[in-house]
Amino acid sequence: MKSLSRQISAAVLMSTMALAAHAQEFKAGFVNTDRIFREASTAKAAQAKLETEFAKREKDLVDAGNALKAASDKFEREAPTLPESQRTTRQRQLVDQDREFQRKRREFQEDLNSRKNEELSAVLERANRVVKSVAEAEKYDVILQEAVYINPKHDITDKVIKALNGAK
Repeated sequence: MKSLSRQISAAVLMSTMALAAHAQEFKAGFVNTDRIFREASTAKAAQAKLETEFAKREKDLVDAGNALKAASDKFEREAPTLPESQRTTRQRQLVDQDREFQRKRREFQEDLNSRKNEELSAVLERANRVVKSVAEAEKYDVILQEAVYINPKHDITDKVIKALNGAK
């Protein structure tokens, strides 16, 4: 029985030493995806593309909002002097205009969010390919994208951004 227990202890000790030796060879890195979305030229290009694509609709919404506010202000000034039927009609028109404006604003926001997700997904996919190539070239065992704490010496975000910007 003691012989078996010594053999198990020896096996545990050997495997612990093997794990410790292996742990010294383990190489980990970290990538900050938020920085990639802010600093990489591909992300900046995607943002500029979205701004261009949605600029006219955004301007139209701003103009419609300003027109609605002006009409509402005018109604507030004139309401005390208007006959009841005219006041009710104009009030109903303002409510309808506001409802239409809110609908258009929601549609705009949904379309913008959808396109933004598409563009960011493409940037992330490209960044992940670059991360993989950096990891393979520099023999990393694991690259993390989310962490509570990372020692800055393991952060390879600058390398990834540089590779993304150079890869265009």
